[in-house]
Amino acid sequence: MNWLLVVAGAAVGAPLRYLLDRAVQARHDSLFPWGTFVVNAAACLVLGALAGAALEGAASSRLQLLLGAGLCGALSTYSTFSYETLRLAERGRGFLAAANVVMSVLVGLGAVHLGSQVARRLFG
Repeated sequence: MNWLLVVAGAAVGAPLRYLLDRAVQARHDSLFPWGTFVVNAAACLVLGALAGAALEGAASSRLQLLLGAGLCGALSTYSTFSYETLRLAERGRGFLAAANVVMSVLVGLGAVHLGSQVARRLFG
């Protein structure tokens, strides 16, 4: 039955990713993939908070499946990040492609760390 928790989380995460991506990208007249950048950062923040809560015993294994594997798994998108980065490079936008890689990794790591620290302080 654990798989149902993952499916339920993914059923929310996938449409949320699409809607958030479109809303963010519509507000930026830029080649930079801001929508994907924002959804991946948001997923990192949520996953970090979930991990921090789990470390403090405040997140059950069922909640981890629902939010971690399900919601965050469907909300974040490594494949779209990779595709958009490749497209930038192919279009001669090497600087934007490199910036996307560097910023995505740094912001993602920062968001996971921030989410974890906030949850650990709240639940610790």
